[in-house]
Amino acid sequence: MPSHESSVHRRDGQENNAEGLGSSKQHVNSVLQSIIFFPDTIQSNTKMSSAEVPNDIILFHYPFSPFAKRIVWYLKLRNIPYAECIQPLTLPRPDLAELGINYRRIPLLSIGRDIYYDTRLILARLEKSFPATPPYPALSAPQNKGLEALLEKFTVDAGIFSKAAQSLPPDLPVMKDEKFLKDREDFTGTSWTQADRVKGYPEALAHIKHAFDILEALLADGRQWIGGTEKVSLADIHAVWPFNWIADMLPKQAFPKDQHPNTWAWLNRFKKTAKEAEKSGKKTVSLDGQAAIKHIMAASYHDQQTGVDAQDPVKLEEGDLVSLWPTDSGFRHKDQGRLVKLTKDEVVLAIQTRTGGKEIRVHAPRWGFRVVKAKAQL
Repeated sequence: MPSHESSVHRRDGQENNAEGLGSSKQHVNSVLQSIIFFPDTIQSNTKMSSAEVPNDIILFHYPFSPFAKRIVWYLKLRNIPYAECIQPLTLPRPDLAELGINYRRIPLLSIGRDIYYDTRLILARLEKSFPATPPYPALSAPQNKGLEALLEKFTVDAGIFSKAAQSLPPDLPVMKDEKFLKDREDFTGTSWTQADRVKGYPEALAHIKHAFDILEALLADGRQWIGGTEKVSLADIHAVWPFNWIADMLPKQAFPKDQHPNTWAWLNRFKKTAKEAEKSGKKTVSLDGQAAIKHIMAASYHDQQTGVDAQDPVKLEEGDLVSLWPTDSGFRHKDQGRLVKLTKDEVVLAIQTRTGGKEIRVHAPRWGFRVVKAKAQL
């Protein structure tokens, strides 16, 4: 099952609504059908030119992406203005291809001429680039660094998301769309047939119920937020996103509210807080693909640091031609470029845009990605 894309994804909507999946399966499916079959009907929020990109940030995402919500919530809760460039639900994604990017997972985030892959690295970069100030209040609590890391591993790496994707109702009409299913089979390398989804559904629900048990245990002492903080924190973002994504479509008989009262109260509290942050903040700037590309190609590099750790076990050198790809999903789509930076946490490649042959840099985390010396130019 997927790691950073999924079978059904949330749309931020005209207001980047942070209220979860919506009120019903019918609502979710109707929006999905419009996205798949009538993508041109999706409207932008606030149209601006590429020169007006707030903080040099462009978030590339698409409707219903639960991973993208991690970034949207973070930016909204910290009051960090940004621009977005909406991408198609399925391949091809011409905007990213024109930038020379083969990586297919969503979201991506650009700051200047640097493009960051994977929500784990995106959040880490935003934490570093936007330290707590009065305009941008902190979300990360120093005493909760360890808990934040564990919760991120729990939801991203420990199989919670894949089970959440499998727990979506198999009878959603969108699951019968051949283009969509073929795209997701390419992405995951696994079968997406109706028979296989029906077969895996009960087991997935059992896993999600166990995950609810873990959340209920964390909240059992009466804390309002998962990290024991007075306000919502980064720990909540790390913990809430897969459950917020599927909550409205879980079968009520299997997930009665009185069985996990603290968890359901926390989910509702988070939704309300995220919605309030959306209403009180600036509307998101929307760019079309060409405006986003133009801005990135004209921008300066945000991260000026380069260099390769000579002690790194992969034994690569700065300037090597390398290939880079994620190892858990989307692994058929590899980027190739010149190695610019390699640390224990991050790998950075210089790649060429298809239009004009301009150099930009793409960043990926070391965890869940593989970087090797390329045998030949792609």
